[in-house]
Amino acid sequence: MAASTHTVTNQAPPLVGYDVFTADRALAEAVERHVDPGLLDEVRGELSALGRSAGSAQLQEWGAQANENPPRLRTHDRYGHRVDEVDFHPAWHRLLGKGVAAGLTAAWGRPAGHVRRAAGFLVWSQVEAGNGCPLSMTHAAVPALRTDPELAAEWEPRLTSMVYDRELRPAHLKAGALFGMGMTEKQGGSDVRANTTSARPLAEAGAYELTGHKWFCSAPMSDAFLVLAQAPGGLTCFLVPRILEDGSRNVFLVQRLKDKMGNRSNASAEVEFAGTWARRVGEEGRGVRTIIGMVAATRLDCVLGSAGLMRQAVAQAVHHCTYREAFGGRLVDKPLMRNVLADLALESEAATTLALRLAAAYDDDGEQERALLRIAVPAAKYWVTKRCAPLAVEAAECLGGNGYVEDSGMPRLVRESPLNSIWEGAGNVQALDVLRALRREPQAFDAYLREVGRARGADHRLDAAIKNLLTELADLEGIEARARRLVERLALVLQGSLLVRYAPPEVADAFCAARLGGDGGAAFGTLPHTLPLAALVERARPVS
Repeated sequence: MAASTHTVTNQAPPLVGYDVFTADRALAEAVERHVDPGLLDEVRGELSALGRSAGSAQLQEWGAQANENPPRLRTHDRYGHRVDEVDFHPAWHRLLGKGVAAGLTAAWGRPAGHVRRAAGFLVWSQVEAGNGCPLSMTHAAVPALRTDPELAAEWEPRLTSMVYDRELRPAHLKAGALFGMGMTEKQGGSDVRANTTSARPLAEAGAYELTGHKWFCSAPMSDAFLVLAQAPGGLTCFLVPRILEDGSRNVFLVQRLKDKMGNRSNASAEVEFAGTWARRVGEEGRGVRTIIGMVAATRLDCVLGSAGLMRQAVAQAVHHCTYREAFGGRLVDKPLMRNVLADLALESEAATTLALRLAAAYDDDGEQERALLRIAVPAAKYWVTKRCAPLAVEAAECLGGNGYVEDSGMPRLVRESPLNSIWEGAGNVQALDVLRALRREPQAFDAYLREVGRARGADHRLDAAIKNLLTELADLEGIEARARRLVERLALVLQGSLLVRYAPPEVADAFCAARLGGDGGAAFGTLPHTLPLAALVERARPVS
């Protein structure tokens, strides 16, 4: 007799076979806003092709395979020779290759390069966030290398190549190369000036020998790394190639891979330098100043990665509730669930809009935009990445018990969600960096005020928030202890000003009411019930 109890009903179909880019209205509109009209068709076509790949069943399966089969370290070959290689599942290489081919390391020399690359990175993060690390590090290494024109001329064409070459061989023989980074050490962490790795000058001009240990080294399978070490003149930036020009292996001893909560497909390592050859980048004693361009670019990628994860979490939640029925109707039509979904969608759109605005500032590269980035990047990195974890958890809850089961994909998003808040300086580091900019670079705050001032007069709650922010900054007593609150307000006011200028009225109104006007609770799903919540949810629905 047939087992009638196994009839499957009232289940949402898989969210596959859609264009991740065009289905994201906030992202598509941001690209249209920040890309020159003459280039727009080309950029849209490029991003739509990437979006269709990201939304395909095949690539989503690759993402799951890469996550379920973490990298493995091989320290020695069968004969006992040190090889220090990291083996990845084939799905990892396929995804990384597609990311490189899509131009996710090629922003610096293309028209609208940063906006198109940022949009692509946000889309690609929704497949499997782990391969975002080498893509980000490679992209971000370019500004640091440009402090040395000779090194930049040699390495930049390799880093911005759209060819993924996974083989370990001398970089001059490769069509494309990837970069990693090693700054933190176990005794100092974010306090990189406490680093003890030493750099001894060699006879060859600009060459050094490194000795020391790095507690976190990103993307250890890369072709080269930017690291910090103590030279005779102080903390200095160095380029460490994995393979030397003669084909021999540099001394790059991978001690272990980190067993991480999330980001499982990506390798993060502890490495030992013991007579390791390195080339100085920039001047001795100016290591932080040299590498800060890389840090700023990777911080923006943390914002983009979190925005991408948030978007995928919201898309899954809205999709599920559109098909799932309970208590006599679709979940998406239930007033309380609609409020939750609308609130999640609002947070996601605010993150995307801010991230793309910052990418556009990189493309402009004028003095005003550079000054804006000095405050806006750490403020955005602080706030957007912190909002990611509660959003991911709430989105998983929208699926009920199904969202707690690995097959749904939601647990992977939840485990990934805290990562970008920790990478490239945790929350306190970002908050203190904003304070440093406020104290030392008045032009940065002037640029911020000019940016948010473009929306002045359009919403009384935004105007009041700007006024309150200025009042708070007028009192510098004990400002370090208040830094998190201050940076949160800086980020929210900037998000509000952008949404007032660019988003549909219902989105801007909801944001200003709940995030700036105090008409919202501490949890998601507490928007004022008088808002057009159905319109917010429909805007977030992942339909191409």
